[in-house]
Amino acid sequence: MRVLQALEAGGGPMSLSEIAEGSGFQPNKAHRYLVSLVRSGLASQSPKTGRYDFGPAMRRLGAESLRRTNEVSVASDYAMRLRDACGHSVNLSVWGEDGPVVVRWDYGAHVLPFNVRVGAKLPMLTSSGGLVFLAYLPESMSAAALTADRARFRAEAYSDADISRKRSEVLAAGYAITSGGIIPGISSISAPVFSSVDSLPLAITVVFPAEEVDKGEMDKVTAALLETTRTISSELGVSTDKAS
Repeated sequence: MRVLQALEAGGGPMSLSEIAEGSGFQPNKAHRYLVSLVRSGLASQSPKTGRYDFGPAMRRLGAESLRRTNEVSVASDYAMRLRDACGHSVNLSVWGEDGPVVVRWDYGAHVLPFNVRVGAKLPMLTSSGGLVFLAYLPESMSAAALTADRARFRAEAYSDADISRKRSEVLAAGYAITSGGIIPGISSISAPVFSSVDSLPLAITVVFPAEEVDKGEMDKVTAALLETTRTISSELGVSTDKAS
């Protein structure tokens, strides 16, 4: 990390000695780190000058980070409005390397018997956010996370037919609902947000104590959530028809 930080602070291609000085490492140690970073694509070395700079993998990470920051920033404003309108806790999740990850959580009026930290990973099969990603992502993207999630349960708990049915139900409804899947007595409803760049950049979830929400309230929350996700998707460049 210190070598990458030195490259960032340098603002451009740097020599080994400059990187060693910037990172606080001896040149031979800095060189060992650079060799590893070049192999991974996080750094690159010019064949002409021998100077080092960020590599293609780092540039992709930067672009992806910027893209997600923009989308999460847009969605965050609407998530707070949704929280204020319905009074329930609202969170945002994105697809990480190995499953859905919470990137924002706004608590509502009802006390929940748990705290969720930003960066927490959501299960694929027992969280409404996980089910949204399961339904809308290409199976090739979600397969590894799904396999890991199924391994946590008995082999017979979730058959291929069960998972196919869950996908179909979420796609037909346009949202996912779970109750007691993670915490007994806690229900949640999630819906996807789409963008013109990424088919599914994030999901929005409303979380509430099951005993506090009757069918009438559930219908209101569902309608408000879907209106919010349609509005965000439209702002991110997706037509209303596709976002519905």
